[in-house]
Amino acid sequence: MAEQHEKAPLLADCAIAFVQSKQLSSQLISILSDVAREHGAEVLEPDRQGKIRWKKATHIISNTIDFEEYTESLAAMVPVVKSDWIRVSIHRRKLAQLRPYSPDPRMIFSSVTVTCADIPTLDKEAICGGVLALGGMESKDLNKLTTHICALTLEHPKCQEALEKKLKAKIVLPHWFDDCFRLGKRIDEGPYLLPDPEVLRTASEEPVKIPSSQQLEGASSAVPSGPYEPQGGEKLVVFSQKKVLLGDDLPINDSTRKTIGEKIARGGGEVVGSVEECNTFVGHYRDGEQYVRASQMGKDVGNLAWLYYLIVYNEWTSPLRRLLHYPVPREPLPGFKDLKITLSNYGGEARIYLENLVTAAGATYTRTMKAENTHLITARLHSEKCEAAKDWNIEIVNHLWIEESYVACQALALNDDKYKAWPRRTNLGEVIGKTFLDETVLRNLYYPGEEHMDAAAKKKKRVAAAAQTNALTMNLDKDFGTMQDSFMADSSPAPAAPATAKKGRKPKAAAAAAPTAANLVTPAKGRHLRTGKENDTPSVLSSGSRSAKAAALSKLQDIAPDLALYEKEKRRPLKDGVWGGKRAMDQIDKERSTRSSSPAGHADADDDEEEEETGEKSRPSKRPRLSLPNVTMRICATGYKRWVGNKNLEDSDRKKLRNLGVTLVQDTQPCDYLAAPKVVRTMKFLKCLAKGAEIINTSFLDACLETNKRPPVEDHFLVDEENEKKFNINLGTSVGRARANKGKLLWNVPIYCTADIKNGVENFKAIAEANGAIFKIYRARSGTTIKPTTAEEDGGADPDPVYLLSGTTPGEKALWPKFEEMAVNGHCEPRVVNGDWLLDVAMRQELTFDKKYLWKGQEEAGGGGA
Repeated sequence: MAEQHEKAPLLADCAIAFVQSKQLSSQLISILSDVAREHGAEVLEPDRQGKIRWKKATHIISNTIDFEEYTESLAAMVPVVKSDWIRVSIHRRKLAQLRPYSPDPRMIFSSVTVTCADIPTLDKEAICGGVLALGGMESKDLNKLTTHICALTLEHPKCQEALEKKLKAKIVLPHWFDDCFRLGKRIDEGPYLLPDPEVLRTASEEPVKIPSSQQLEGASSAVPSGPYEPQGGEKLVVFSQKKVLLGDDLPINDSTRKTIGEKIARGGGEVVGSVEECNTFVGHYRDGEQYVRASQMGKDVGNLAWLYYLIVYNEWTSPLRRLLHYPVPREPLPGFKDLKITLSNYGGEARIYLENLVTAAGATYTRTMKAENTHLITARLHSEKCEAAKDWNIEIVNHLWIEESYVACQALALNDDKYKAWPRRTNLGEVIGKTFLDETVLRNLYYPGEEHMDAAAKKKKRVAAAAQTNALTMNLDKDFGTMQDSFMADSSPAPAAPATAKKGRKPKAAAAAAPTAANLVTPAKGRHLRTGKENDTPSVLSSGSRSAKAAALSKLQDIAPDLALYEKEKRRPLKDGVWGGKRAMDQIDKERSTRSSSPAGHADADDDEEEEETGEKSRPSKRPRLSLPNVTMRICATGYKRWVGNKNLEDSDRKKLRNLGVTLVQDTQPCDYLAAPKVVRTMKFLKCLAKGAEIINTSFLDACLETNKRPPVEDHFLVDEENEKKFNINLGTSVGRARANKGKLLWNVPIYCTADIKNGVENFKAIAEANGAIFKIYRARSGTTIKPTTAEEDGGADPDPVYLLSGTTPGEKALWPKFEEMAVNGHCEPRVVNGDWLLDVAMRQELTFDKKYLWKGQEEAGGGGA
């Protein structure tokens, strides 16, 4: 019998890296990782710095493009796809296409699979070509994955089959695709749905409900009124390992500046005093030395609205993603100075946003319309202002004109059809705020040249250029206006290639809507993470925003010589008389005259006597202020035995360490390193690990104190194979995962705990909250804390797990049935586990689960320990 070769697993040739975000939780990553491994894929763990290993990856799974390696991966043409790509590939038993699963929001037809019914051939080719170019897919036949059927009536067999089988595919008129192509934005398909499309039965002048503009929340003004708090009282983690410079031109007072600094510090970041130290710059205007230097050096540059947005939503986003998250021009943009613009048919956040955008561009916004107005920006072509504008020959445009003009940094011509496109039954407020800034335009106008660019910044610029080129090659088209020209132009039988479509565009229009992939990432912040530069903290004596404590210390240093002289006079023999009054004034005058006549000067007789007694030189009138070296290492120590029972030795050693630029901090403060003699599952160890602190041996502290020098920290990384084997972890992998998780390992995972659990509730609470969990004490008499929900109300999704940390005392066991009932009624999966589950998850920094942690069915008694 001939030898039969087994078929290779579906994902055998795939090396997959996952990017955690709010759209892709650690719990889902854990599930998808197991599925990918089952089908032969290699799942790449983050490196020790928490960076994804994109150089080794064949696929990066991310539901957002807001991660720092996006530009590098795009430059290297490593595909970035949504998590649905894995699900669909396994469902189809073959690797799915990549483009339809791009997380790039400019791919407006991403997740759209269209099939055409009774559509003419030329129109069908144009529609399908446009959908494919903008992230969608075409299906010749109707299947379960089809999302849209393009048809003119319901009489076609595909439409009848969809209705009979009750498929979820939407049957839409081709007009929907036409309007989307013309605008370059995806609008709601509701008015185009068969059998009774609103666009055909309702007059265009009938009122249309003004939609909410959720994408503008926190982005409607360049100068918001915050600072705000994170949503839902979440732990602030967005500033982890961030060094923020607050620009001198920010329109805030000292009190607000201090409050912002405290929030940044509480979120694991640090406010610094120079551009060279920072990796994030927050300014108001697009000028000044700080702005130019930070921009040329490749720092993240945003404004106050962007900073508040990070605080509220607690997740990093590029300041180029929203127009009013970037510093505004100080002078009016070319072509806007003499314009008077008013608005119509926009409401809520959209109206506020456009008012501020008009003002930022340098035009004059008027609430009412008069004959001297030059432009009317309207979401629909039907209103009293629109009728008056026609009578007064005032230009009428939609908001795309002002947005793309702001991107181009000049007033664009009005001859582009998309600026005068108003779908019949759509209020364009639903697609407002979806235009990106173009870093290339900003660089050419506001920070040209390379005088402040180091090698890393120049490399980043080259990578960004390569990423932009590859974005076009991979059909991530930067100008949606070309879709109208390529696919919907009259007598155009087939879509043109992206490169061909670009040739006919006007340079001005192309510049107006050219958001590049490079605009959407964080500058690589980890290049110097452990060299001492990235974690530099200004000395409290040299910081420009010193605390009251530092200011008091400075004053004490200034008056220290006077205090010393006072103490000396107190010890003076009585035979010399009391020092003061006229004698003191005469002596002072005498000393002044002596100093003025002789630069060297002479000490008084009393000082000579003391010099002979003490053997010291006479003190100067004021000693130069001593400044400690910058803090470059913040260490949290656990299990350090050197100072046990010896407070004086601890104080002395802390001073020695501070003179070496090392400071010891508590586990509640930001830290760069955790010093421990071995791997332990203590609360302090696990809390610091969740922060992504590097784990070093306490021998580093001993070496510093014994030699009075700082040895290379790499020589003192903690190595503890015995305990790593005991806890089934790899310490380096855990540190890398922690840095990738950024404190969000258990993001929004509900964890309940009995009040009588062994080793105390507070320990488990601290560990859970350090990893972003929602922690509650469960007593069963506090009422239901999980809202009753049915599977249908939950969209048919699988029940999410909810955990109860418990021991096995009779009182705790009595809570289990009530907890399980509450979870099941809330469409959740109840899991009553021992404390070891949380400790192991926190130690591995990976959200996994095994039935061995369940108390049900176990004969073992007693909970886990903290």
